[in-house]
Amino acid sequence: MASHKILVIDDSRVIRNTVRDMLPPGNFEILEAKDGLEGMNLIHQAHPNLIMLDFLLPKMSGWEVFQQVQNKPELQKIPLVLMSGRKEEVTEKISEPFEYFEFIPKPFDQKQLIAAIKSAMRKASLRPAVAPSPQPVVKETVPPDSSTGTAEIQQLNARIAKMQAEIDTLKKQMAQMAAVPAEVDGLKKKLAQIMAFIQQKLK
Repeated sequence: MASHKILVIDDSRVIRNTVRDMLPPGNFEILEAKDGLEGMNLIHQAHPNLIMLDFLLPKMSGWEVFQQVQNKPELQKIPLVLMSGRKEEVTEKISEPFEYFEFIPKPFDQKQLIAAIKSAMRKASLRPAVAPSPQPVVKETVPPDSSTGTAEIQQLNARIAKMQAEIDTLKKQMAQMAAVPAEVDGLKKKLAQIMAFIQQKLK
């Protein structure tokens, strides 16, 4: 099963067949487009791993395709090999050195093709990642309501005071309960003293 998709955009059937024949069979799936418009549609639909682009094309030129690819961050990372029979046609619009894509002159042999593909992949990997657009920071435009904060603090203070009063009441009740046995003992002692006094009087 082919592991890489190579899109060849060229109006010459000879060039498209030449690229197909020069690449190792089974390792690549070759997609073909005969003009720039068809090529752009295949780029969006097939998501190729490499684009081989003729610089002079009908309907949409290779230069226009190149510009669209370079202007879209999701397409910039695709390795690109520009092809032309005249290098000056390319350098008139794109100055050397070609930093993020490779150029191959026509006609080319298999060794030149493989070297250009490898170089294009290496150059594409060196392209810095496009940073996502920063999200706008939404600032608080309404000032905090100080009266609301004061009311909340007052409510909290009231709750704390109420809880403190409940705790004090519980403490008093517990103290009273603890004093009951002592009062009973005192009453018993007084009762015993009265009984002893009465018995002495009766004798």
